[in-house]
Amino acid sequence: MGDIYVIGHKNPDTDSICSAIAYAYFKGEDVVAARCGEINAETSYVLEYFDLDPPILLSDGGGKRFILVDHNELSQSVDNMDQAEILEVIDHHKINFSCSSPITFHTEPVGSTATMIAERYIGKIKRKIAGILLSAILSDTIVLTSTTTTERDFEMVKKLAPIAGIEDIKMFGMEIKRKKSSLKGLTASKIILSDFKDFEFGEDKVGIGQIEVVDFKESEERMDELIQELEKLKDENDYSLLSLMVTNIVERASKLFVVGDRSKAEEAFKKPVKDNSLYLDGAMSRKKDVVPFIERVFR
Repeated sequence: MGDIYVIGHKNPDTDSICSAIAYAYFKGEDVVAARCGEINAETSYVLEYFDLDPPILLSDGGGKRFILVDHNELSQSVDNMDQAEILEVIDHHKINFSCSSPITFHTEPVGSTATMIAERYIGKIKRKIAGILLSAILSDTIVLTSTTTTERDFEMVKKLAPIAGIEDIKMFGMEIKRKKSSLKGLTASKIILSDFKDFEFGEDKVGIGQIEVVDFKESEERMDELIQELEKLKDENDYSLLSLMVTNIVERASKLFVVGDRSKAEEAFKKPVKDNSLYLDGAMSRKKDVVPFIERVFR
């Protein structure tokens, strides 16, 4: 019947790529890790560090069989997923999924999909796979500081680090995050879309990108350029609201650059949008600190 593809979301992050590689490895023969987007600098660093090849690139899911990792909303998946057969889902996001036949669907409120995979196979994990799962957890939880981080994430990091040969977990995690923290050499479009997700809230389409930095200075200097690109993307793709979440991993806060129906952002966060932006103290996670508040005002 052909291969089964394990695939994460569009504009893949480290958790999406590394979870696909690890889960395909454990599922065995005829199961292939795949991706539906370019790999970012952070993920490239992780794969090179542990000497692993990236998943194969797929642009069309029609007629294929899939296991979805790190997402369950088809708007975030490879094109024509509605014409594919979905066999399984393993994820840590809110559920927005329907299927015509029973499947295995596993979702839990942890910081990373990699945590769930590591828990399932901890007794069988070798160095390279331990390394990418560790990296995925550290990436998704922003080195265990995000509001999404759970005790289970801490526990898996402690178990995976010695298998992966990592002695200083914090230093390794910060080195991973630094690979994606500079905006130099990136176009405005690349900054916005490098970690971007679409959401459908009723009849409204909302897009939220996220970039992690160690200082707000670069994004502030390029704010006019970024807002202009956001406006362009909004008009081209008919977004009701489009935003870029600039997350400062040192300050542990985010600035939200917003275009479209700014009143919805003001209602969501109970503060005014000034010059197309607002400051969110303590906001580190798009999934927990931004999306639920925006979704609520569109329902």
